[in-house]
Amino acid sequence: MSRPALFGPLAAIVGFLAFVEFTSGIIQGFYTPMLTDIARHLGIHDADVNWLEGTQLALSALVVPAFAKLGDMVGHKRMLLISTAVTAVASFALPFTDSFAVFLVAWALQGFYVVWLPLEVALIWSRSRQAGHPASLTMRSAGVLVAALELGAISGALAGGALIDALPLTTVLLIPAIAVAVCFVVIVFGVKESPDLTGGRLDTIGLVLVSLALLAVTGGLSFLRLNGVDDPLSWGLIAFGIALGAVFARYELRHPDPLIDVRMFASPALRPVFLTAGLFGVSVLGAQAPLSTFARTDPEVYGYGLGTQGFQTSLLIGVYLIAMIAGALTYPAVARRLTPRIALMAASSLVAVGYLLFVPLHDTYAQTLTNMVIAGIGSGALVAALPAAAAAAAPATQTGVATGLTNSVKTVGGAVASCVFGIALASHVVGGAGDAAGTAGSFSGYLTVWLVCGLTAVASVVLLAFVPKDAFSDAAAGAPADRTAQAGIGH
Repeated sequence: MSRPALFGPLAAIVGFLAFVEFTSGIIQGFYTPMLTDIARHLGIHDADVNWLEGTQLALSALVVPAFAKLGDMVGHKRMLLISTAVTAVASFALPFTDSFAVFLVAWALQGFYVVWLPLEVALIWSRSRQAGHPASLTMRSAGVLVAALELGAISGALAGGALIDALPLTTVLLIPAIAVAVCFVVIVFGVKESPDLTGGRLDTIGLVLVSLALLAVTGGLSFLRLNGVDDPLSWGLIAFGIALGAVFARYELRHPDPLIDVRMFASPALRPVFLTAGLFGVSVLGAQAPLSTFARTDPEVYGYGLGTQGFQTSLLIGVYLIAMIAGALTYPAVARRLTPRIALMAASSLVAVGYLLFVPLHDTYAQTLTNMVIAGIGSGALVAALPAAAAAAAPATQTGVATGLTNSVKTVGGAVASCVFGIALASHVVGGAGDAAGTAGSFSGYLTVWLVCGLTAVASVVLLAFVPKDAFSDAAAGAPADRTAQAGIGH
């Protein structure tokens, strides 16, 4: 079929998937303004709300590898439907319980939405291969999906903040559940399955090994943040997880149909993408809470911070998300003009500049807003570009796994950063007056956050400089033999 004959249906699929990502954004933004209300409803301390984020983060690290592989095997649409069904059931459970244990389990299961974007990018790639120019089509489609995601996050945060002041919590919590249910219907009737599925049997031993490894590492990092750097249990769990990861890698190398073909990490095109995803997770997942708390810190009490109120802080976050939308939509045009590799380097450079500017320029609202806009443009481009780049550089039978790995590695990078930043902000805390004493993060901790985020982005630029010149482009994607060779897969 000609490219125009296929591009119409593909554009329709992207439109339906954009609604799915809009719903994903609603989930990610909707609950933030009402976390205190949720804590009161469950009868827990505000600090215990962190367990919600921790459990969902841990589950997402486990879900993505399995669902990404199953997407390549039995269908990306099928796994998208299953993950949406689980998310819908969990979302409907949240309004109808006041038990913290039940709410925690449902909240964790709601995290199945993290597999949506990797599966969608893999699905778009597999269908666009028939139309020609799959790399450019996937880049443009990914930009639209990420823009829909961030628009959903903005809409969700605004709607959640407005509704929680006007309606009972139970009623408010039904809104995202209904949106996910509509999502399921949209996928059923609007999205066609990927062609050329690989089939086969799931590598269950590999799944168990990688799940235990990820649980051990993320659990160790969580305990390290809670108990401090001198906690032997935390370091023991991290060491155990790393050892299990090594066992997993050796097992996968011998498996005829591995869960994750670890040879992809040896690819000159894919290895920098995965490393960049991990380094990017440091800022996009680990730095948002510190940026929010810095803005709320009262400079008259602590000598640093902006002293913003809730609305001003929300405005900072909203502008940051708008900048991410701009970056996601701009990336494909820049990639076509400069090549995807140069565009990725430019996006990482913007993240580096944005965070490193915080070191000298952090005293005013305007300075902070400017820094976040610069970092946001680069971050939005990377959110869209990394799964698309992985799909373009991966073997044709491993697109779901490759796009999923960018998400998993990013999550691990965010977990490590969250631990490191939590420890840094808790050290050398400057006490304030009266009840405010000891409640703010230390200024040296905030400097650590900005420097680490900036320097990891610089490291990404350096890594991407060694990627083959035409990587992630249609010129590279058009040669299946080359893609297999790049992934280090031999016979």
